[in-house]
Amino acid sequence: MRTRVTDLFGIDLPIFAFSHCRDVVAAVSKAGGMGVLGALYFTPEELEQELAWIDDHVDGKPYGVDVVMPASYEGADFPAEDLVGRLQAMIPEGHRQFVENLLAAHGVPPLSQDADPGRVLLGWTDATARPQVEVALRHPIALLANALGPPPADVVEQAHAHGVLVAALASTPRHALKQVEVGVDVVVAQGTEAGGHTGEISTMVLIPQVVDAVDVPVLAAGGIGNGRQMAAGLALGAEGVWTGSLWLTVEEADTPELARQRILAATSRDTVRSRSWTGKPARLLKNEWTDAWESAESPGTLPMPLQFMLVSDALRRIGRSDAAELTTFPAGQIIGVTNQVRSTKDVVYSLVEEFAEALERLDRITRD
Repeated sequence: MRTRVTDLFGIDLPIFAFSHCRDVVAAVSKAGGMGVLGALYFTPEELEQELAWIDDHVDGKPYGVDVVMPASYEGADFPAEDLVGRLQAMIPEGHRQFVENLLAAHGVPPLSQDADPGRVLLGWTDATARPQVEVALRHPIALLANALGPPPADVVEQAHAHGVLVAALASTPRHALKQVEVGVDVVVAQGTEAGGHTGEISTMVLIPQVVDAVDVPVLAAGGIGNGRQMAAGLALGAEGVWTGSLWLTVEEADTPELARQRILAATSRDTVRSRSWTGKPARLLKNEWTDAWESAESPGTLPMPLQFMLVSDALRRIGRSDAAELTTFPAGQIIGVTNQVRSTKDVVYSLVEEFAEALERLDRITRD
């Protein structure tokens, strides 16, 4: 398979796989696509270890890193040295009490005294994402992607100076144009079906609009889980696919077990766009957690990054207590067909085989 993105990155297959799991990233790259490691949950020191491991296990194949540098968020003008403290002070006590009441209603205990302190901020801000970028650019990555809006122009320039191409996700044609204006090389047109942060326009509608709006290669994202959908994306003008939720249940994934089981059992109706995780709309597994934030008792969600800072400890407590009814996770509508555990390599090869079958079926139609 050959498109502009396969030529740009020197890969065999125009399949990009976003994952927070290094094993998945390496496996996809070795299978001919490109794995992209989500850096959000790692400290710079941890990211260094993850990327060093990938360097040693990817057999010289190209891979990428995805960071989150939102265009707008609370505290953007706060100095880095007291960023966390000032943001913590902005969280209303009523919101903290709502979370505690929700956990108590479901019997979720506090964390033990010897539990690690956790991370209340992660890479949700410019100040916390830039160290991740610096670490990433010390490694032989082929792609730096930004998940929320156009990356800062100086970061794009920094990546280009290292010979690294830049991608950014867009949920509208207007967003795509803004990203091209700052110099991104690839636009990921992500429809509302996708897991995690996503807009309101469906993939089928969005892709041709973005393709017509920009002159850089476009990747189709949102609801891409088999080769037929991959063929549809390329038929709409995309030059590859960006996948994420598809890899949550593969053998190599480190998805928390409760979330994995829920994903395997889910239908495509079992997700919802919710601000309850980060403060921005993100598609998550629908359950009593997401329902609670939409209820009449809810104080409403807080803007990014305050919402995640508010709920980060709660999410850890839920995970450690096995409270399945509160266990949510970023996941797209494609989880309705991810109902078995397979190897990453098998999933990649299935995508290619199904893609070829789709093209053969279309060829028969046009010939007849």
